[in-house]
Amino acid sequence: MSHLPLKPQSKLPALGTTIFSQMSALAQQHGAINLSQGFPDFDGPAFLQQRLAWHVAQGANQYAPMTGVAVLREAIADKTAELYGCHPDPQTEITVTAGATEALYAAITALVRPGDEVICFDPSYDSYAPAVALAGGVMKRMALQPPGFRVDWAQFAALLSPRTRLVILNTPHNPTATVWVQEDFVALWQAIAGQEIYVLSDEVYEHICFAKDGHASVLAHPQLRERAIAVSSFGKTYHMTGWKVGYCIAPAPISAEVRKVHQYLTFSVNTPAQLALADMLRTEPEHYRALPAFYRERRDLFVEALKPGRFRLLPCAGTYFLLADYSAISELNDVDFCRWLTAEVGVAAIPLSVFCDGPFPHRLIRLCFAKQPETLLAAAQRLVAL
Repeated sequence: MSHLPLKPQSKLPALGTTIFSQMSALAQQHGAINLSQGFPDFDGPAFLQQRLAWHVAQGANQYAPMTGVAVLREAIADKTAELYGCHPDPQTEITVTAGATEALYAAITALVRPGDEVICFDPSYDSYAPAVALAGGVMKRMALQPPGFRVDWAQFAALLSPRTRLVILNTPHNPTATVWVQEDFVALWQAIAGQEIYVLSDEVYEHICFAKDGHASVLAHPQLRERAIAVSSFGKTYHMTGWKVGYCIAPAPISAEVRKVHQYLTFSVNTPAQLALADMLRTEPEHYRALPAFYRERRDLFVEALKPGRFRLLPCAGTYFLLADYSAISELNDVDFCRWLTAEVGVAAIPLSVFCDGPFPHRLIRLCFAKQPETLLAAAQRLVAL
C-alpha cells in the first residue's frame, strides 16, 4: 500500500514567492542593475562593525533578555525623547525585535481577533495583509491616488465600523515615497477618538525623511500614542538590513501583549548586535541626524540623471525609493514592463500594483536609490535611452 505525502491546507493560499525575490532573481539571471529590492549596495558604519566584533570577543554571545538588552532600550528611549518629545519607559514600553517585520507581525497578532476589521492604505507593504489574515482579521483597504497619495479623511471615516480594531499606517511611505504631516495625525485622532481602535505606525524610514518639518511620528501626538505601536528599523538607519534588528514602542498594557507574542515567536534578538547598536546610538548620534542629507544627495543625483529621459518622476519626500511613470514609453502593465525592463534594458524595478489589492490602472514603477552614485548613474544611462 503506497502512502501519499501529506500536503497541508494552506492558510495563505494566494501567496507565492514575493515579487521582490522574483525581480532580484531575474536581475541576477540577466546581469541587470538591481534597483528593485530595497537594500543598499554599500556597507554600514565602520564603528558599528567594530563594536559588534568587540562584543563578540568579550563573550556577549548568549541569550539577551526577551525584551532587549537594557542599554539599548535606554538609548532608544533617549533618542525618542530627543526627536519626538516623549520619553518611553525602557522597562515597559520598548521591545527589541528581530527586524521591523517581526514587530509588525507581533503587534497585529496581539491586537487583532477573529472578525476584527483592519484598515490600511494602499499601496501598502506586503507583510501587513498576511499577518492580518493569519490572525483571523478582515483587511479593509483604502486606495490612495497618485501623484499625491494623500488620505481622503471623509472616505476614511466611511470605512470605520463597530468592527474596526486597528489602523495600519506607514510614514515615510513605501512604496510611494510620501510622508504624513502632523495634520494627518490630528485628522486620524478626530476620526477614531471615541472608539476602541488601535494604531500601528510603521516608521522604519523615520530618518530618511526630506520634508521641511522633518518626520512626523505618531509618538509626537499625545493622544494617539496612548493607543499606538510605533515600529522602527536599525537595518534601514544603519544600512545593515541583514542584521534584522528593529524595535517597537507602545504603552505598557499594549507592549505587554506584544511581548507575549514576541516571546514565543523569536524570544530574544542577537545579543552582540544589540550591544553594538547601543554603542552606536550613544557615540555617533550624528549618523541618524545626517541621514536625510545623505539620501537626499543620492535622490537628487538620480533625479537629475533621469531628467533627459521619458519617465515622469513623482515627488519623493521620504524613503530611498523613487516612483516613475512610464506611460510615455510603453503600454505594458507594470508587472510585464518591469520584466521587460530587466531582461531587455538591464535595470530591475518593482511594479507598484503588487502593493495593492484590486485593479491598479496606473503605469508606475518603484526604483531604489540606496545605491552607490556610480550604480545610479549607470542605471540612469540605460533608462534615459528609452
